[in-house]
Amino acid sequence: MTGTNRDSPMRTTAIAFFAALLALAATPGAAQTAPVAAAPTGPGYVLPETETFELAGADGYPYQIFVSKPQGPAPDGGWPVLYVLDGNAMFAGFAETRRIQSMDDKSEVAKSIVVGVGFKTDKPYDNRRLLDFTGGPAPQPWRDAFSKLPAGGWDKFLDFLTGKLRTDLNRRYGINPDRQALFGHSLGGLFALHALFTRPDAFHAIIAASPSLFWHDQEMRKEEHDFVERLEAGKIQQVSRLMVVCGELEETSLERDDAVAFAKRMEPMSAYGLRTKSEVYMGEGHITVPSRSVTSTLRFAFAWP
Repeated sequence: MTGTNRDSPMRTTAIAFFAALLALAATPGAAQTAPVAAAPTGPGYVLPETETFELAGADGYPYQIFVSKPQGPAPDGGWPVLYVLDGNAMFAGFAETRRIQSMDDKSEVAKSIVVGVGFKTDKPYDNRRLLDFTGGPAPQPWRDAFSKLPAGGWDKFLDFLTGKLRTDLNRRYGINPDRQALFGHSLGGLFALHALFTRPDAFHAIIAASPSLFWHDQEMRKEEHDFVERLEAGKIQQVSRLMVVCGELEETSLERDDAVAFAKRMEPMSAYGLRTKSEVYMGEGHITVPSRSVTSTLRFAFAWP
């Protein structure tokens, strides 16, 4: 990513998006002026058929876990699971859509659970995502803007998702170890592809929405090359299904074009067992892609096999 025409719009987009997250995280918890009397309000709305709990990562960080599940016991073999990253921002949409679709008791969605993996915040996003969803510092020309934020912990976070969290969910609910799907958006989509490339059998389905492939441009190319080489050589016996989605109105055409080009590169891998699906959502931008993708993600994640 060295050309002037590529760096300028991408620099603007990345800094604007992550600066917004920084602003959310830095918002003071209380105003400095005297509070204004407000009319009494009722209790907050609680999503039906949901539960929440904390689960510490390897470093003690208290992840907020949100679970949406049907009433009643687990089906034979355990609940299929869809893990939704950035759970604070994404979980509610997935949870209510799962609940509504479960009115059709013949639907695979009706026999599955959604698990949002979130952070210790009441904001939609948190700086912790930069540590958990990336493999190292931000690339130039954005490195200085994010130099004070921890990064590069994606393998430890992947260990948490596939280890401690999965074990705890099985203890609480009984889950199907062979039907574990993962959804990630933006940097979460980057992380989802890292999971596919490095642990291709860890999930049975992976959905990468507007993946920020530019964030680790060269590293992701190497991981993709190694993955394809192993797949073609028959060294990967079991591999996730893959869905890649993005928006027509991504902040720069490069963000959309990278996702489209990647999906096309993966299509020939169906000959080696990698089932792929891709879509560009008309009229959607980077921030609106996740909402548009909820129904198609649930169908893809819980389709059998």
